[in-house]
Amino acid sequence: MPTSTATYLYCVVKAPRAPSLARVPAGLAGATAPAAHRVAPSLWLIAADVPLSIYASPELDSRLRDLDWVARAALAHEGVVEHFARSRAASVIPAKLFTMFSSIEKALADVAGRRTSLDRVMKRISGCEEWGIRITRQPAAAEAQPPKRASSGAAFLAGRKAARDAVVNARAEAASAAEQAFKRLARIARDATQRDKRQEPGTNPPILEAAFLVPVTARARFKAEAARCAKACANAGAELTLTGPWPAYNFIGTAS
Repeated sequence: MPTSTATYLYCVVKAPRAPSLARVPAGLAGATAPAAHRVAPSLWLIAADVPLSIYASPELDSRLRDLDWVARAALAHEGVVEHFARSRAASVIPAKLFTMFSSIEKALADVAGRRTSLDRVMKRISGCEEWGIRITRQPAAAEAQPPKRASSGAAFLAGRKAARDAVVNARAEAASAAEQAFKRLARIARDATQRDKRQEPGTNPPILEAAFLVPVTARARFKAEAARCAKACANAGAELTLTGPWPAYNFIGTAS
């Protein structure tokens, strides 16, 4: 008999005992409450049933074009993952958004079949949390401008060149400060990665975006260093924004 639901995977948790489900968020719209399923000793799969009327293709494909709907789903997914990541006794590997299986048995078999890679990732992220930085240029408040009434054509051209040189120098200074911030923060983290630069809408794309795998015991030191880096960036005409802590999304490789 055909089933009307699929098994939705939120995350895999390594913990000495079954993860607490007290006050766990509801999760995705239409889903049953998240539940913990034992894969092996100290390894648990956090999953729920979701209706195929919403999450099967082509129904899901059409909803993926609704960015607001996808954003709500992502926040709901993240809320469940963060609930379990807050436990210091647990290590959590988040699943990608909309990871589903036809049954809980298939989900358990898939996770059990990847025990070796999962154990390797768990060892890597154990005792850590993810932090991120985004560095952008500050709006140019007083870049060099050519004289409004140049005394000659030569003076006008010289003024134009001075303005261009000022912009180039300001950008170079901001980029250097961003790279220094990354290096200083990476020294505290267990691992760090920079996001590939990409074209983004708007006139002020980020100079640098990065994620850091930070030991929980180094959180205060990392945040203090980030504050110092933010000041250095500000002096160089850039703005550093710190986010976190998050589950280690950027450091789980292909485990999920």
